[in-house]
Amino acid sequence: MRLEAVLATRDRVHALLEAVVSVGSDLDLETVLRRIVATATTLVDASYGALGVVGEESTLVQFIPVGLSEEEIAGIEHWPHGLGLLGLLIKEPQTLRLARISDHPESYGFPPGHPPMGSFLGVPVRVREEVFGNLYLTEKRGGLEFDEEDEAVVVALATAAGVAIENARLYEETRRRETWLQASSEVTTSLLSGAGPQEVLTLIARRGRQMTGADMTRVLLPGDDGQALRVEIAEGAEAGEFRETVFPVGASAVGAVFSRGEPLMYSDLQDIPHPESPLRASGFGPGLLVPLGAAHAVRGVLVLAKEAGRSPFTLADLRMLQAFSGQAAIALELAEARRDAERLGLLEDRDRIAKDLHDVVIQRLFAVAMTLMSTVRMVDDPTASARVQHAVDELDETIRQIRSTIFALQNTREDGAASLRAQVVDLVESARGHLGFMPGLRMEGPLDNQVPGRVAEHLLAVLREALSNIVRHAKASKAEVAVEVAGGRLSLVVHDNGVGLPEEGRRSGLRNIEERAAGLGGSLELETAGEGGTRLCWSVPITAGDDAPGV
Repeated sequence: MRLEAVLATRDRVHALLEAVVSVGSDLDLETVLRRIVATATTLVDASYGALGVVGEESTLVQFIPVGLSEEEIAGIEHWPHGLGLLGLLIKEPQTLRLARISDHPESYGFPPGHPPMGSFLGVPVRVREEVFGNLYLTEKRGGLEFDEEDEAVVVALATAAGVAIENARLYEETRRRETWLQASSEVTTSLLSGAGPQEVLTLIARRGRQMTGADMTRVLLPGDDGQALRVEIAEGAEAGEFRETVFPVGASAVGAVFSRGEPLMYSDLQDIPHPESPLRASGFGPGLLVPLGAAHAVRGVLVLAKEAGRSPFTLADLRMLQAFSGQAAIALELAEARRDAERLGLLEDRDRIAKDLHDVVIQRLFAVAMTLMSTVRMVDDPTASARVQHAVDELDETIRQIRSTIFALQNTREDGAASLRAQVVDLVESARGHLGFMPGLRMEGPLDNQVPGRVAEHLLAVLREALSNIVRHAKASKAEVAVEVAGGRLSLVVHDNGVGLPEEGRRSGLRNIEERAAGLGGSLELETAGEGGTRLCWSVPITAGDDAPGV
């Protein structure tokens, strides 16, 4: 009998030694943790086992079960949070052995859907005097209770597990640093090579996912109004479903990170205090939200998530990503600086062209016109004199057109909005399809910097109505539009060769045009041209005010 006990003890010691070697043979932390639980259940012949990882707030941030089927796992409403008996082991990390879990006064019960369990053995797992978590074993097979020998075996295994976990952590940290250095070098190279922000942000999202082991990475950037964040870059699981998703700044966890410039870390994204959050609906577990840029200068948010049940992100992950996200902010700043430099270069070129036109081209044309003017009196042939005079008129018209072009070159909206000139051109060109021909257009004077926004809105409305009247009523084959700023007034002249004004009087559209002129202290003149058609002249004063130029 004693011989059998010695042989059983020897076999168990051998099994324990093999288990210790097996647990320490892998360096992937999640694999190590699952192997520890599986080995412990085998050594003490337990039906179920689990390893609960303790977080910073003395709660379970990860729960790794063994012995449950997929159907049983799916039926459990939620994993234990670290209350009751498990909470006692967290507060008092000491070995605990029970014949029945329900007999202990601290027993809190099982989550809904959890299978019933009787006998229990709990052992803390320490890593360098730090309690990493607790190893839980239940339901010893055959209806037996866990004994002192079982406890000794699991305590020994937990000691070896602490060493294996520490080795896996060190390996993971070394690998993380190596990956970080490589990724940082890649991003720096991209930035220095002039890569666009989309390319750099995609690289950052991909490398961030690799460094942290995340299953999903998203880069969110603010819209033009700054009231919402939109997913611009999507990497990993469900990339297509999340692309273009919008998160309001004032009512989302992502918006809070963007507004405050402080990261948020969740052991489970289902705990986000926003029920309608797409992050909650996605079903992901651990999540990490990091601002792109420093506080008060945040340019976006980097979101990472892992599948439910995986180990949460760590403070080391957070610190690494904060440094990494700073490069994303630099990428956006560099892109903005490049756009500003390109815009400045364009403005300088436009200004140079405008000066060349004014100082060289116009002066030469003016000199030629003056020479022809003086030549007209020397020409006796009326036909030749008329041709020379026509050439002078054409040169005069050319000079006016060049001056109009100079005004357009020298006046560009800083906010990127379309200038008044551009909007007038768009209106005239848009009428082409309805008229069947392209109306003539002439613009003179500083339209873009002397016409207040309110007056510009009225001008565009009047031009739209005038062109609409030609389309609907004039039956014209030709039309001319002239817009001019001169002598403190803005004038619009629209002339067509159609049927002219109706005998029954003015239409409501023309009354609206007249009211717009009167409201601005201006006037409207309508007349039938000598060669047929209608000539509309709408003129209003323009005065300096608080209103910005253009629209």
